[in-house]
Amino acid sequence: QVQLVESGGGLVQPGGPLRLSCAASGSIFRLNAMGWYRQAPGKQRELVATITSGGSTNYVDSVKGRFTISRDNAKNTVYLQMNSLKAEDTAVYYCNAGVILRGRGLNEDIYWGQGTQVTVAS
Repeated sequence: QVQLVESGGGLVQPGGPLRLSCAASGSIFRLNAMGWYRQAPGKQRELVATITSGGSTNYVDSVKGRFTISRDNAKNTVYLQMNSLKAEDTAVYYCNAGVILRGRGLNEDIYWGQGTQVTVAS
């Protein structure tokens, strides 16, 4: 019913920038909070950043000052601008969203994207 499609991952040198995008489509009445998570090999998935429908943001300490999450509600899209990338930022990045589906009242369902690989290496 809802698809989240990430794009923008790839290989980048340490200190470089990268911008991820995640577009939501389907039977969407409203998008609530959206977020980015990441999972490095052998590690658990961790929260990177979240943004509410009103634009309030939250970041994990390790990315504060380097990453910026934003959203375009007209396009149902969330972005993650990543600057000053480090090797330890290497991971598969996933977006998620709380979605109110059309015709489902105010029940919220959580959807995940398929993930996009970010590799920081020289």
